[in-house]
Amino acid sequence: MRIGVTTGASAGAEGQIEGLVKEAKHLEARGFHSTWMANIFGLDAMSVQGLIGRETERIELGTAVVPTYPRHPFAMAQQARTTAAAIGGRFVLGIGLSHQVIIEDIMGLSYSKPARHMREYMSVLEPLMRGESVAFDGQEYRVNGALEINEVAQVPILIAALGDQMLKIAGETSGGTILWMTGPSTIESHIIPKLKAATSEAGRPDPRVVAGFPIVLTENLEHAHKYISKSLAVYKQLPSYRAMLDKEGASGAVDVAIAGDEKVLDAALDRLSEIGVTDFNAAIMPLDKEATERTLQYLESRL
Repeated sequence: MRIGVTTGASAGAEGQIEGLVKEAKHLEARGFHSTWMANIFGLDAMSVQGLIGRETERIELGTAVVPTYPRHPFAMAQQARTTAAAIGGRFVLGIGLSHQVIIEDIMGLSYSKPARHMREYMSVLEPLMRGESVAFDGQEYRVNGALEINEVAQVPILIAALGDQMLKIAGETSGGTILWMTGPSTIESHIIPKLKAATSEAGRPDPRVVAGFPIVLTENLEHAHKYISKSLAVYKQLPSYRAMLDKEGASGAVDVAIAGDEKVLDAALDRLSEIGVTDFNAAIMPLDKEATERTLQYLESRL
């Protein structure tokens, strides 16, 4: 199981462009396989990963994830292929629907028919990301054309897929899924079987499963639980994540977070590897000023 690290979550200097470049170079030097950057209300993740890629050599750079509704699939493909071309093909495009409260209440766009939206979106995006032309006439998109970006052959796509319909779409049209706030039992019994069934039916290669988890190496569990419960409280209020937490029997983020000593963390990561997670994406919880480095040292020992 490959190990990567979530970046860009800090509101301080570490979350600005210079800090993110420095962090990625540091993670690459330590041997981490990947960094994943969210695309919410701050910096544009694809733009930043393109800049980071010009100053790194090996580390894989991905988005976790770029919302589809605000970007036409042609524009998404153009930016993604440009980013990949800039960094020598180390870019992975993670996309997702986002959430109704963001798309409708904040952006003023319609969030209706999300499964149809993603199905049509991928009908346009996937051929463009393979460097092919597209001719598609759907209910939401009508696209005919091609991109003239030849510096990279193909850019992999991962879809943030949680429900049955999205897992089917991800298995049939993408390279796999990228997860957040989804516990190990749910990944084992719900995510992986349904994703692999769709992949197999479509005759595609085994899917990639990138699982993001809050994680921290600590002896102070009481402090960790309070910190995680408070800082990640919003996720239990978002319907798609709430559904996954309910499947896991979890009240909130604290019940799926990985927090404790080395034995606890070892057991959690071993289980994820055993059930078929291909990539672990560490969202390190900064409980104290030493927490990030302490947890990075632990993760480095697992590489």
